[in-house]
Amino acid sequence: MIANRSLPTDTLLPHVTYQNLDEAIAWLTRTFGFTEHYRYGDPISGAQMYLGKAFIMIERARDRRASPAQLGCGTQSLTVFVEDIEAHFERANSAGATIVEDLHETVYGELQYGVEDLDGHHWLFSRHSRDLSPDEWGATISKSPE
Repeated sequence: MIANRSLPTDTLLPHVTYQNLDEAIAWLTRTFGFTEHYRYGDPISGAQMYLGKAFIMIERARDRRASPAQLGCGTQSLTVFVEDIEAHFERANSAGATIVEDLHETVYGELQYGVEDLDGHHWLFSRHSRDLSPDEWGATISKSPE
């Protein structure tokens, strides 16, 4: 078996579209603390970035691929778990990110906040704050992950 050069198997790698990749890389680095792993294309057409063990691919907007800012609506929400959520919130807020949910504890035991990035993507940054089974907060468990 050939090992994946950039990520292990069974890893979800979302592709997120931005209008200006150089600006997006700088913004994601400054505001959220992401690090660029690699970029490709000339001019740049994509890049892989990471924050801890969370990886994303960012790609240039083109035909049939647009950012929420271009579409006028959200297309998904991305959740990243970080250990020092309070410091992360302060970093994003100080950098001028659009906070759409203040730092709060959810009914399901997460301390989190919501933010929109420069192209309108919705992000949640979260840390576990209480150990709760999904059935304790009202969810119905269908099958436990293995």
